[in-house]
Order: sequence, then C-alpha cells, then structure tokens
Amino acid sequence: MVAAAAGVGLALVGGVLGAVLGAVAASATRGRRRQVRARSAAQAAEVAVREQLATAADLLAGCLAAGASPGEAAAAVGESLRGPVGERLRHTAAELRLGGEADASWGRFAELPGARELGRCLARAGTSGVPAVESVSRIAADLRSEWGRAATEAARKAGVLVTLPLAVCFLPAFLTIGVAPVLVGLAQDLLPHV
Repeated sequence: MVAAAAGVGLALVGGVLGAVLGAVAASATRGRRRQVRARSAAQAAEVAVREQLATAADLLAGCLAAGASPGEAAAAVGESLRGPVGERLRHTAAELRLGGEADASWGRFAELPGARELGRCLARAGTSGVPAVESVSRIAADLRSEWGRAATEAARKAGVLVTLPLAVCFLPAFLTIGVAPVLVGLAQDLLPHV
C-alpha cells in the first residue's frame, strides 16, 4: 500500500517529493485505520459488557432472593455466564471465598463499564449484611432500560447511515433527470435566441 501511494504521489506531484508525500499519506492512513479499528473493538466490547450486565443483575437478584449471599450469588451467576461479566463475577466470588474484603473485591467488579452501582450495592450488602434484593432488582431494571435506549439509538444511527449512500446515488440522478431539463427549458424561454 505504501508503494502504491508513493506511486500515486509520484504521478500527481512528481519527483521524489511526490513519492515521499504519497508514502507519508499512506502511513498516516494506515495508522488512522488501526486507531479506528481499535476504538471500534473497544466500543463493541463495552456494548457486550453492558448487555450482559443487565442479565447478570437479574440473575444476581434471583439468587439473592433465594437466600444466597452476594459471594454465593456471584459464583452461581459467574458460572452461568460467559464473557467478561461472567469471568469478573467468578473472580469476585473466588476472592470472597478466599477471605478478600467485600469492598475491594466488588470494587474490581465495579470497574466494568456500567457496573459501578451494582458493585457498590453488592459490596454494601457483603459488608453490612443489608438485604440487596430490591436494590439489585432496581439496578437490573435500570440497566435493561439503558441498554434498550442504547440499542434504539444505534438503530436510529444505522438508519441514517443506510440512507446516506442512497442520497449520494439518487440525488445526482434526480438533479440530472428532474431539475436540469426544467432549468434548460426555462433558460430557452427567457433568453433571446441567438
């Protein structure tokens, strides 16, 4: 790609300067594409975490309602879920089983995108013994509605992005076939014949 860009630069600008400019442009483009791919992968991972988080919160609320401690609930839900949320829940449950402090263990869980409130609630329940079923259920409902809003926004954005190529294709055709003949006809009527 760099060689091709150097060739294009050589053809357009000419000389060594054109080849160098083409190579620099190709290198910059490659770096930018890498950044875009990395950002896109990070956003996809965050979306997956947020999607799993709502399910995990529902399952945690169910386990807590059945009488499990936050650590036991984390172990059960962590075993049933795959991905980063399930893995972090398994790690949190293992830390708690080995005598880790609830605040520190749930604090690491709360580092997941969107998990801060859930982590704080479960840490509070683990330290003080306060029942967390209602709080976790409310958090699960909030996470589901947030995920629904994000999905709706993504669908709207996709709709706009899908129509853009259509506009690019059909607008020139509309102008050429629809508007241009009218303007030519008006110009012929308004301008004196030469």
